[in-house]
Amino acid sequence: MVDDDTWSGALHRLWQAASRAEEVGALADDVYAPLLATPGVHLVVGTRWDEDATLRYMRALGADGDAPVIVATARSMPGAAVREPDGEPVVTRSPVDELDDEVWPEAEFLRQVPGASVVGCTFRLDRSGWAGLSVAMDASADTEGVARRLAQAVDVIVACHTGILQRGREARRGADDALLAEASLQMDSSLDVEDTLRRVARIAVPAVADGCLVHLLRKDGPEFVAATHVAVQQQRALEEAGRDDPWLAALLAQRDDGDQALFLSGAALDGSPFAGPGPTGGGRHPTVVSVSTLHARGRVVGSITFVYQRPEDRLPDSAFLDSLATRAALAIDNALLYELRRHAVLSLQEHLLPSQLPAAAGWDLSASYEVGDPMLDVGGDFYDAVPRPDGSIALLIGDVCGRGAEAAALTGLARHTLRTLLEEGTDPGTALSRLNRALRQEGASRFLTAVVVTMTPRADGTVLLTTCSAGHPRPLVLRADGSIGEVVSGGLLLGILDDVSYESHEDSLAPGDTLVLFTDGLTESREADGTYFESVLPGRLSALRGSDAAQVADSLARQARAFRASGQDDIALLVARWNGITPSDGLLPLETWLEQAALR
Repeated sequence: MVDDDTWSGALHRLWQAASRAEEVGALADDVYAPLLATPGVHLVVGTRWDEDATLRYMRALGADGDAPVIVATARSMPGAAVREPDGEPVVTRSPVDELDDEVWPEAEFLRQVPGASVVGCTFRLDRSGWAGLSVAMDASADTEGVARRLAQAVDVIVACHTGILQRGREARRGADDALLAEASLQMDSSLDVEDTLRRVARIAVPAVADGCLVHLLRKDGPEFVAATHVAVQQQRALEEAGRDDPWLAALLAQRDDGDQALFLSGAALDGSPFAGPGPTGGGRHPTVVSVSTLHARGRVVGSITFVYQRPEDRLPDSAFLDSLATRAALAIDNALLYELRRHAVLSLQEHLLPSQLPAAAGWDLSASYEVGDPMLDVGGDFYDAVPRPDGSIALLIGDVCGRGAEAAALTGLARHTLRTLLEEGTDPGTALSRLNRALRQEGASRFLTAVVVTMTPRADGTVLLTTCSAGHPRPLVLRADGSIGEVVSGGLLLGILDDVSYESHEDSLAPGDTLVLFTDGLTESREADGTYFESVLPGRLSALRGSDAAQVADSLARQARAFRASGQDDIALLVARWNGITPSDGLLPLETWLEQAALR
């Protein structure tokens, strides 16, 4: 027997259980027991229905039963639709003998109490379904009191279910926020357009959808870039659809900047590669497709197509898809802008450097240039090889402080000034002094370093090196025997003082020797432990004994790049290997040098 006080305590415990429950079914024992302890109540039956009057399960427990009877099913009962509540819970009272089995599947249990009367309450749990709770009682029961308790129990069940849904939504929002944050980190970690698009596809599956297609918008229409699916076999078909399917191409072409996520299912997918058997066929859930336009900075850059084969409650909402699309679009647009800037910067950098080095008997000349700044500002490193009227060759290399447009302007000024002077036969020291004067007259706010080496073959087969330096790293010589020498040079930076003179230092090359000029981006490449490449450069250069000029230049640049854990300076190398001149070679005549110079 349960009096009102006892029922109040049971109801309080029911509310406590509801606050902790992770599913409504966990409340069954706390609901059924106090109802069965109500005077005159012999049986309690609960039912769960889908929106289309499909019975999902029944749970029945008698007052003297040890365990409930649970029936799981998927029985369609159109007649039960009359019991479906529109809004508030609906309480009905009826003799058990008057129950219609097509409306009341619970009748098979409720009739176990002969002559009983039934109080039932149907109530809505969510948009996808409803439930019922019914009791069978004898004539001694207080019908109104039982109905009141039944309604109170239903209030707890509905509140519990609402709380579970709310916590679920909050958990999904938290998961969505975490996914969006991770997506941003992953997509922003690459500035390569196609890699960024592939990352979008990989992030989305299976967290967002079962399949994903990514297209980039080109001038002639959508261009397929990436696809992924939880099933490898279906991914291949998905890729084919992304490349060649006219239905999908027409759909994507219709999307514009203002469109939100579009969901398609059922008849809307007729004629598509997603209808019936196809890239996503075989699952028990109907296929749903969503298309999100990728728009950034006022223009459309592409689209993401998601393919779902999962329950409706696991589909993402439009707000989440729009947020994901916005982040993806910005990452893609950043990659596109970076690509454009990269091409522009590299093109400008090429114009600041010689298109080719001169060919000269006995000489093997080569150069290498590595851009170190990931943001691709134009660097200030430059080099050149200049034929001179006396048949010698002048090598020059320099480095303007800083990066960007001003550095590029000074780079062009410095290289072309030195080149012009050296072509005219001006000695290296005078050429550097005149460049310094030009920089001061221009009011340049940046300084630069440079070194000029003239290489003059001599009758004994050696080469006279005449070197002038303006604060630049000293060139190295790789001797034919593998030993390393340093070309003595020194002088004040260019652009600091008005009147500066530069002294020349002489050295020589023998056949098989290699002269290496470089900027400080090579020597200042630094490992994670703080070690500079400068400390290992002599050993690395010595190991290249016997290599031609191109091998030396490319290998040192590549090694420095691999060595580098910090530092973003450009690396420029200019290498000259002296192979010697045979008697039939001789020195190139002045006319040939000038012709080569004119072609450049």
